[in-house]
Amino acid sequence: MRLRRHFKQTLSLKDRLEMFARQLRDQAKGMSNGSERDELLNKASRAETAIDVDAWANSRGLRPPQ
Repeated sequence: MRLRRHFKQTLSLKDRLEMFARQLRDQAKGMSNGSERDELLNKASRAETAIDVDAWANSRGLRPPQ
């Protein structure tokens, strides 16, 4: 049986997703309009949506997102 490597995250999921989205948006700024740029912006948008879903799932009231 193979052992899995375990490591403790130093940044929260929210922080990692924010950093990922910011990097994608910065990378997309340097590109001309096209499908690759659109894909980067879509990934950034999905990361930001994941931040909202994570915040909603971890909230006390579990109110639907706005």
